[in-house]
Amino acid sequence: MARRPMRRAALVNLVSLAVVLVACLFVLLRQADQNDEGRAYAAAPVGQKAGTGDDAAAALQRADAGDEAGLAASTSPIDLAAAPDGGVPRHQEGTTPYRSPFAKPNAGPAVRMKVGMLLNSVDNYDIKTGMFAADFFLSLTSALPMPDLNLQFPNGKLENKETLADKPTFKMFRLLGQFKSPPDLRKYPYDSQDLKIVVEDDTRGIDQIRFSPDKERTQLARGFRALGWRVSYLEARALSESYPDRFDGDDLYYGRYIFTVRLERFATSAAFKVFVPAFVIVIIALLGMWVPPANIDVRSNSGAPMLAGAVLFHYALMQELPATSYLTRADKLMLGVYVSLALGMISTWWMFLVKEENQMTVFRVSRILVPILTAGAMALACLD
Repeated sequence: MARRPMRRAALVNLVSLAVVLVACLFVLLRQADQNDEGRAYAAAPVGQKAGTGDDAAAALQRADAGDEAGLAASTSPIDLAAAPDGGVPRHQEGTTPYRSPFAKPNAGPAVRMKVGMLLNSVDNYDIKTGMFAADFFLSLTSALPMPDLNLQFPNGKLENKETLADKPTFKMFRLLGQFKSPPDLRKYPYDSQDLKIVVEDDTRGIDQIRFSPDKERTQLARGFRALGWRVSYLEARALSESYPDRFDGDDLYYGRYIFTVRLERFATSAAFKVFVPAFVIVIIALLGMWVPPANIDVRSNSGAPMLAGAVLFHYALMQELPATSYLTRADKLMLGVYVSLALGMISTWWMFLVKEENQMTVFRVSRILVPILTAGAMALACLD
């Protein structure tokens, strides 16, 4: 007896489902009929009805032409290019000044966009990799409506994007991402680093959009921070980036906006971390020049610890920096330290090579000559 209510409930559900499906089908068919009627009346002026016969056919032709134009506008430029002889597709002659299939035919004047950037902070700057985190506002302003943009960051990637404004002639975003700028360490530890944020649209060339920096809107936030560094200057520029010839007829340039903030190390901190320890090693080594020949064993044993200390200090410096194909200023300084230590060791070995009665002469000469040569070596090492 319990199965009958269940069967009745299932039957009611099937009937209800069938009614709903029939109603949906009726609505869809009616909507399709209304769309067809709308196409027939689309070309009729306001206040007039579309005619019948030839007038309706003309209206339909005009509507179809409008649909084709809209389709062409939304189609990728490369889809409009043709390759009758194979190879790289090209547009018909006279439709675009560029041979590239990525150029838009009959694009008209390019939309010029002023780019502004407000940098909030630079965090976690790693001198070994050149990576840093940046939090900033990016604004785009134009006189003409902007096309659909596909903004890319060639030297980084975004982690968060917040759209604050999205109007045809004004767009504004707050962005947070990781970026990379190769460091220049030739003057380390008195180096300055250019941190760059590069923006481009890699789907539209300069035939459609062009960037220009908004200098009045390029600045740092009031609470800007970059721990361990100070800001030297800001720069924003726009250029046309050319890629290598990827294919035959690749002549389309792409607009690129580059924001640069230059950071400098604090000179006092750099001096105490690099130069002071190096000079301390040299000065302690020079004190061995006053050890007389009677204590030549003490003098000969004083050079090795200083050399070991210099090597360990140099190794600690290299651990903080990436491998480079050039000598940094710190490397040149350490070369001066090695030369100074070598001069002291040579003066000691010289005493072992001469006769005992001549050791005092070597002691007097080396006590004057080695400090002078050491001062010259260190002076050359400290020069750029």
